[in-house]
Amino acid sequence: MDTKVWEINIEQLKHDETQDKLDEIKTALVYGEVVGIPTETVYGLAGDARNAEAIHKIFSAKGRPGDNPLIVHIHSLEQLDDFTVQRDSRVTALMNHFWPGPISFILPLKGSMLSGKTVAELSSVAVRMPSHPVGHAILEHVDFPLAAPSANLSGKPSPTDHKHVIDDLNGKVYGVVASDPATYGLESTVLDCTQYPYRIARPGSITKEELENVLEETVGKHEPGSEQPVSPGMKYKHYAPRQPLIVIEGGIRSKAHFKGYGTQKIGIIGPETVREYAPNEALFISLCSSEADYREAARNLYAALRKMDKSEADVIFIHGFSKNEDSEALMNRIYKATGDKIIKGEQE
Repeated sequence: MDTKVWEINIEQLKHDETQDKLDEIKTALVYGEVVGIPTETVYGLAGDARNAEAIHKIFSAKGRPGDNPLIVHIHSLEQLDDFTVQRDSRVTALMNHFWPGPISFILPLKGSMLSGKTVAELSSVAVRMPSHPVGHAILEHVDFPLAAPSANLSGKPSPTDHKHVIDDLNGKVYGVVASDPATYGLESTVLDCTQYPYRIARPGSITKEELENVLEETVGKHEPGSEQPVSPGMKYKHYAPRQPLIVIEGGIRSKAHFKGYGTQKIGIIGPETVREYAPNEALFISLCSSEADYREAARNLYAALRKMDKSEADVIFIHGFSKNEDSEALMNRIYKATGDKIIKGEQE
């Protein structure tokens, strides 16, 4: 059976034309179904975070490893009181500043309200409050916490449009909301607040500097390891097309990068300014207008990877952007997608 599609965009929401559809979505979620919903980062595959059967459906549809915890989505701070330990005032200050928005906080778990499968049997839970008007409206209407990892097959590029969800999960999930696409295009920043100083478990649109400006304290970073992850995106290869994907560290600067691949069809992903280095027969997808436009590149990254995945390219090269705080989340996803397949940039 095909996945049901509800069309709910921001304009319809403003004019109160969505009540019946919101009721249908709530009913599906109450009965343990899973639904693709929009957020400002990527589309999420939402299910009742309290319901072990719903969480099993999320893991099963995605093919997701069971030790990879899910982020719980809420619409109000008051909901946190039901399943997290009382917050430190510094955490509350961060939430008041950045929520609703693209950041998740890992907090100590309280009680047994959430399914153990939601948190991968950890004693902590990652929580966020999305700012996408339609996603937020769904959370308000449902009024219980929703676990919602990215609505894609595990390991594949995350979806930034409902059509991407249908491509991956049609017939595997109950429904998807067709809405305005994600504006950020990369998953949320995840800040681990179970230890002090707080540590970034996954970089995202909200940077270390922005967090430190609010806290007026230093924020650390989780070092990669083989232990059970406390946040999505810490352990497994993610975001990858089916073809080999190679990052050119230091950026695409020469046609020489692409020599030695014989008759293989080459795909290239990068800023418009490096198109001149693409061989004539290569498929080139532009991520952004300039090499410094990291936000535009981030917003377009997953769509570009999905387009390449469907193309005739045999091998894909991607531009390695300059490494700085503003590009950290973008380069984190690129390295995850390549599985750290790297070649050094060459100058002409």
